[in-house]
Amino acid sequence: MRPRHALLVSGLAFVVLGMPAAGAQDGTDPTGSADPVPATCDGAGHGAGWQDRRSSAPWVDPATLPETIPLPNGFQPEGIVFGYGPVLYAGSLADGAIYAANVLTGEGNLLVEGQAGRVSVGLDFDHRTGRLYVSGGATGAARIYDAATGTELAELQFASEPTFVNDVTVGEDAAWFTDSARPVLYRVPLDDPDAWSEVPLGGEFTFDEEAFNANGIVAADSDALLVVHSGRGELYRVDPATGDATLVDLGGVELTNGDGLVLGKRSLYVIQNRINQVSVVDLADDLSSGEVTNVITSELFRVPTTGDLLGRSLYVVNARFGTEPGPDVDYDVVRVDA
Repeated sequence: MRPRHALLVSGLAFVVLGMPAAGAQDGTDPTGSADPVPATCDGAGHGAGWQDRRSSAPWVDPATLPETIPLPNGFQPEGIVFGYGPVLYAGSLADGAIYAANVLTGEGNLLVEGQAGRVSVGLDFDHRTGRLYVSGGATGAARIYDAATGTELAELQFASEPTFVNDVTVGEDAAWFTDSARPVLYRVPLDDPDAWSEVPLGGEFTFDEEAFNANGIVAADSDALLVVHSGRGELYRVDPATGDATLVDLGGVELTNGDGLVLGKRSLYVIQNRINQVSVVDLADDLSSGEVTNVITSELFRVPTTGDLLGRSLYVVNARFGTEPGPDVDYDVVRVDA
């Protein structure tokens, strides 16, 4: 599709298998495993065309992987993203905590402790810097962490009520955040987060004050973002330079309850939370149209919200919206064939 960047970690390029590229610079991962975490082989990453993940893990045999990854009871997850190799990060709606798990073993631990008043919604990971970008929901904020140590590197306050900073994608030179309560995107330069700016969503984007608006976002290439409108079930191609949005023609198909977006080599995976399914959209090269070619369902889905790809597997997190939160409520991440 589009050119890919090399995977850069603290200035070092990892372009072959066998070189450890874990959540810490010593080749270990933040889940506490003693085994090195294998590097991805082609700079693969979450969400961007130049960081495609679908074929980035030839060392993973899906038959050997756990079908579910447990998260802590009471965690209230919403966003997940892969870091280096099999390290998966999940954020908590309850208190903003970040949990790191190794999907090869299912084991994990807290990377970032929760704090009262904090929220973690959408997450994305920049393989070039090892940083996690986290949306702050109704707090109107976003945070950036060192994914190896959990150190908070920046907190940005985008907006006050009404606001819901929902999802995030890392692009070529900036991270982009959606706001489900405002018709804007927030652009955060990777080299200077304090220089963030608002980009109004215009063009064909329809803002509905009574609906949940822009939700999932993914950088398709250096000059195109894809954004799903949860309330209307619509998909938009957005010019990041102007915020001008164009409706993607899906042949009349609505992406009802569209939430997280995951972009593979040729397909867009649209996670549809309350209807417990993932629609697979085959996109035209110019992103002007697409066709839903498959709908993934699973008896293990319990209101999935976001996801990420590793090799031939798609991982989605069960947010269990509609279930009364509590300290004993169980949550997990589910693996399905992509």
